[in-house]
Amino acid sequence: MKFADPKNDIAFKKIFGDENKKEILISFLNNILNFAETSKEIIDITIKNPYQVPKLEGLKETILDIMAMDKRNIHYIIEMQVLHTPALDKRILYYISKAYYQQLEKAEDYPKLNQVIFLGFLDFIFFKQNSDYATRHLILDEKTNENHFNDFELNFVELPKFKKNLQELADVKDKWIYFVKNASDLAIIPKEMEEPKEIRAAFEAANRLSWTKDELDVYDYIGMNIQDERGRIEYAREEGKEEGIEKGKIIGIEEGERSKALKIAKAMLNKGIPIDIIAETTTLTKEEIRELSK
Repeated sequence: MKFADPKNDIAFKKIFGDENKKEILISFLNNILNFAETSKEIIDITIKNPYQVPKLEGLKETILDIMAMDKRNIHYIIEMQVLHTPALDKRILYYISKAYYQQLEKAEDYPKLNQVIFLGFLDFIFFKQNSDYATRHLILDEKTNENHFNDFELNFVELPKFKKNLQELADVKDKWIYFVKNASDLAIIPKEMEEPKEIRAAFEAANRLSWTKDELDVYDYIGMNIQDERGRIEYAREEGKEEGIEKGKIIGIEEGERSKALKIAKAMLNKGIPIDIIAETTTLTKEEIRELSK
């Protein structure tokens, strides 16, 4: 078998956004969001933008994130983010705010607004001060930690922080994260991943041998774009390093020259040489020399 990389937008949407196989998304959400075996467990779900093969033309305008709603009318936004783009936090807040207010047909229908839960899988480290690979973010009272404004909830999984191997997977949540991070590196379904059946179904959906030519073309196109963007970011980073080194050299030379000028000025002052002559001899101003003489 040759499994697609779930971190590729089109593969992520194909695996988790298929209305005919929504049990995959239900298991995924229940376990990643810790809903399994609780009163919050999702029993059924409607995928609002089910998977379709996007055409290459105008692909940039195609929404590949998954939007879904369960029977309690809770709205879910599931996103795979491979690259750390500028103002990512603001874009996410805009995204969930838009999903929130667009539930209404007219402004006075506020009681009809339902909770929006965001789940972002990130292929980079976003929360540098937190070592946890899975985090949940709420609006809480500063003193009591009460969650009065509970209509917004943000969940993130930072894949680089997830270091577990197959033998260390503790539960279904770990298995799903391992699948997203490592599926493309596997040639068979590991025995540790054969249960539950929804994960096996996800592997089958990710099997590129069963994909159409159009799906493979779009998958490769997105993969190439990701690599190109990574290359641009790395090039900019290296350019920034070189520029920083050059600036550092210039600053070092300037500081060295100033230190030398100060030493010369001190020696000339000790010999009683007038400030005007010292200023002409060194790069220091008369005011700097007067301060030095004090």
